[in-house]
Amino acid sequence: MSAVLVIGLVLIILALGGLVLLRQHRLIEDLKRAREELQLEENRVFDFLHGLGEAFSEDVRVADLHRLIVEGAIRILDAQGGVLYLADRSGKVLLPAFLSKECPPFIEVPATILRQSNPSNNALESYLRLHSIRPAEGLLGVVWEKREPLFISDADDHFGVSGVAPTLRSHSIMAGPLIYGRENLGVLAVANPSSSASFSPPDFVVFQSIVEQSAFALYNAMIYSEAAEKRRIDRDLSTARDIQRILLPAAPPLTPGFEIASLNIAASHVSGDYYDYIKIDDRRVGIAIADVSGKGVSASLIMAMCRSVLRSTALTTDSAATVLQHVNRQLYPDIKEDMFISMAYLILDLEEKKIHLARAGHDAPLHYHGRNKSVTKLTPPGMALGIDSGSVFDRVTGDSEVLLDEGDCVILYTDGVTEALDANGSEFGIGRLIEVVTTSATESASTIVNRVNEKVKTFVGNQPQTDDITLVVIRKI
Repeated sequence: MSAVLVIGLVLIILALGGLVLLRQHRLIEDLKRAREELQLEENRVFDFLHGLGEAFSEDVRVADLHRLIVEGAIRILDAQGGVLYLADRSGKVLLPAFLSKECPPFIEVPATILRQSNPSNNALESYLRLHSIRPAEGLLGVVWEKREPLFISDADDHFGVSGVAPTLRSHSIMAGPLIYGRENLGVLAVANPSSSASFSPPDFVVFQSIVEQSAFALYNAMIYSEAAEKRRIDRDLSTARDIQRILLPAAPPLTPGFEIASLNIAASHVSGDYYDYIKIDDRRVGIAIADVSGKGVSASLIMAMCRSVLRSTALTTDSAATVLQHVNRQLYPDIKEDMFISMAYLILDLEEKKIHLARAGHDAPLHYHGRNKSVTKLTPPGMALGIDSGSVFDRVTGDSEVLLDEGDCVILYTDGVTEALDANGSEFGIGRLIEVVTTSATESASTIVNRVNEKVKTFVGNQPQTDDITLVVIRKI
């Protein structure tokens, strides 16, 4: 082989080796660039996740969390703009939570609004912020209803399909439902002009991760918000309970020749039951017990109104029925149709040893006769307060006079006592109440109250209290 040929072969081998080295160098550079891009993408994702974490640690406002989610998705995906729509409390429509300024509308906008829109006119922004989306309405409504993410690389190819709005033509779109557990919280979407920066399949993978993390963040924010609202309501209810306790008597009045004891146990924070002692003069005391239909705050407010009217009326007349008639006329205009108040009101005459009793649809008070140890119901006629404006109420409500001998007792109670339920759904009942009164009446008024309370608790066992319990006992000594 000639020297020239050998040299030629060597040159060829060197050239090929150089080409291989050059290709390897380029491959290494491409790998470095890909690694740097991947690292940059990871950093963006971690920054997004870190921002979501700080949103909780710093107790960020919900509106700021919405902005953080959309702007984070735009930054990571290098998108033109994005939107976040969340379900309203009813779960029937989507409402805009955050819309970036550069994002094209994801819903169809009337031509008149588009023509009016300009930098000095916020007609388009106002329209978007006021427009709600129903399930299957437009692209976002479809994604929300189907609970499936959507990737459209070129909306021109999908125009008229899947609810793509005309304003999204020539755009690349990614939209995903914000689902956590069984909760479908809303939709996150981003868009890019497909002619310049169409989203890629890897972008869609990253977008779905953003959607998942955003759903988790939004769900937790919702839970935190509900917990904070519950704490606030509990504080308000605790304050209402304290105020209501102030409205109830701190202790029974001085009643020479009589013992009086009472009990009030609310089923919730505040009670719809009411009892009161009103000193009319040196020899007469007004005693009331009432039960507002329903429970909770509304019932307690009606109870407070009833107390105010009763106290302003009790001093003006000797008739218990007249007092109830006046209270009914005052309360009737302010009580809703589905509410009413049952009440028993009596005037205890300390000198004549008797009571004047009127009843407005309340459970019949019990009269224990110390002479023969028997119990009878006191049933003067009457109807509940707040049902009739006065014409019928005044006609049916009347007074009843009862003389009290030594050892006699009068027991006023609400249906929370007799209707207390055990584990089998059986009621405590009037029979058990009479039995407790009969076996305790020879002792004291406070003993009767305590025994009734103990028997009801034993009967109910571990069952939750379903209604307010109020008891007032008057005993002639």
